[in-house]
Amino acid sequence: MEGGPSLPQRDPADEAAALKHLVEQMARALVDSPEGVTVEAAEEENACVIRLRVASADVGRVIGKQGRTAKAMRTVLHAIAARSKRRAVLEILE
Repeated sequence: MEGGPSLPQRDPADEAAALKHLVEQMARALVDSPEGVTVEAAEEENACVIRLRVASADVGRVIGKQGRTAKAMRTVLHAIAARSKRRAVLEILE
């Protein structure tokens, strides 16, 4: 068995939807106004691009001190995407 157990192949649209849901849940837990959180997922050049928009007052909460919160969110996103041998990019927009 090479590289451990294989994961079932998922449709890229299902994968993008799962990553979108994950980012949305993480962001809603961090911000003061969860209704201001919107997440879009798009497939671009062999990568799933997740665009996160939050209220301008909550941008600092999502980014965190010295970008630590954003880095942690990206790390989780990359780990989940790597399980299915894909790339994921998180863009935080205002």
